[in-house]
Amino acid sequence: MHLTWNEALSGVFGSVSLAAWIFLLVPQLIENYTQGHADGISLTFLFIWFVGDITNLAGALWAGLVPTVIALAVYFCFADLVLIAQCLYYLALKKRQVQQREHETADHANGAPAESEITPLLLNGDPNKNTPAQPKRRLTDVTGENLGLPGSRRTSSVTQRRRDTNEHHRDSLTRVLEEPTKTRATIKNTVSILGVMAVGAAGWAIAWKAGAWRPTPVGDEGVGESPIGAEILGYISAVCYLGARIPQIVKNQRERSCEGLSLLFFLLSLLGNLTYGAGILFHSIEKQYVLTNLPWLIGSLGTMVEDVTIFIQFHIFGDKQKAAAIV
Repeated sequence: MHLTWNEALSGVFGSVSLAAWIFLLVPQLIENYTQGHADGISLTFLFIWFVGDITNLAGALWAGLVPTVIALAVYFCFADLVLIAQCLYYLALKKRQVQQREHETADHANGAPAESEITPLLLNGDPNKNTPAQPKRRLTDVTGENLGLPGSRRTSSVTQRRRDTNEHHRDSLTRVLEEPTKTRATIKNTVSILGVMAVGAAGWAIAWKAGAWRPTPVGDEGVGESPIGAEILGYISAVCYLGARIPQIVKNQRERSCEGLSLLFFLLSLLGNLTYGAGILFHSIEKQYVLTNLPWLIGSLGTMVEDVTIFIQFHIFGDKQKAAAIV
């Protein structure tokens, strides 16, 4: 079949969508590891998404879809399990730390010596270890602090304060340089999105040149009808994908924060859904073909709307966090 421009675009968009799904969960995994916790992401969101991937895999196996689709569904389930396991690990770690702090507080309330009570013993000598007590300093004692001409102690104090001030400014500058600014984050996300698009387009070009991908005539997209059970699983999967982000949106709104979430994670999701729908529509806009793919188109459109909602939350709550930090 002769390769037309719309069929080529359909293949490119489909390949870019595939690349976006492959790299989708990596930014959130890195974000959780960098922060040392997974408080920002909703476990309900992940579990519903995992159910969607499970039903997607089951439906693909039941319908006997092509091996690439089945392999991608298996990869989705594996990646979901990795992210869920990471979140559960950090949740258990946080619970253990809370229990340890509560145990230490209870010991202190029951009469265990606090650090403030031990420190004077170390300074004045420990009778249990035969450590000689340090003599108390008197005003007439000659020390490095008051040795020298009158005013030297004041000069030393001024010098010390000046040194502390310089170190504070230097530490503040270091923190500013090390913290990712909004511009740097925007550049990083833009480069990542462009990189995924380039990988997807290059993958399609290689597959086209190698003969692994060929345009499909309109009307020959599938041979035979899928079992009714596979179609039901497909609809369940679409509903799970569509409803998975609702708990995350509610969590962000309730906490009025998107801290701990990776913006790139949702950008890749938006890119994957957008290119997936574009790949379908560029192939054909005939009525029967669109109706056949309508559940997936609706799921992609609805997910994109939810992703945009999360982007708005990123913008609003991010500005409020900066304002609070300035104040």
